[in-house]
Amino acid sequence: METLDAILQRRSIRKFTNQEIPKEIVEKILSSAVHAPSAKNRQPWKFIVITGQEKNDMIKAISKGIENEKSGKGLLPNSLCYISGTENTLLAMKQAPITVLVFNTEENGLWSTANAVERKLFDIANIQSIGAAIENMLLTATDLGIGSLWICDIFFAYREICQWLNEENQLIAAISFGYANECPDSRPRKRLEDVVEWR
Repeated sequence: METLDAILQRRSIRKFTNQEIPKEIVEKILSSAVHAPSAKNRQPWKFIVITGQEKNDMIKAISKGIENEKSGKGLLPNSLCYISGTENTLLAMKQAPITVLVFNTEENGLWSTANAVERKLFDIANIQSIGAAIENMLLTATDLGIGSLWICDIFFAYREICQWLNEENQLIAAISFGYANECPDSRPRKRLEDVVEWR
């Protein structure tokens, strides 16, 4: 598949079949991630692949996080309006045979409270690098006939996921992978002339 075709055909999949993904395909997807560009070649990423019984434990950790948010013990009290979307995302994660949790190895725990401009810029550059790695995975999955869902709803269970994994690195995102059981239309996009300024 041509790169542009993969970009245009990629969709956020929320319904998966129960067909397992062969390990060699998962490794191709992960390999594409580590070939992403990164600021100063820091390669600030770590990937934890969740399958089998561990998937059930991940679901429990996320469910606990959702319940903590609902009871007022969570990290995002001003974002409770998004909890129902998070519960829908959890249903998709239950169906997907594999979820990859993505961590920033250049930052421990939640975002630094340091106000130093230089540190902030390093943080931004590292997040950009990790975003490139994630996009590589999504496009490679599309090219290989695998559906994917890039997930940020995991922030409602940030502490619970990190505690379950005993992971100190900064949690950035999750991506669920599986064979798609739906063919969603492309979502509306802003017009090029509305987002591009030529000078």
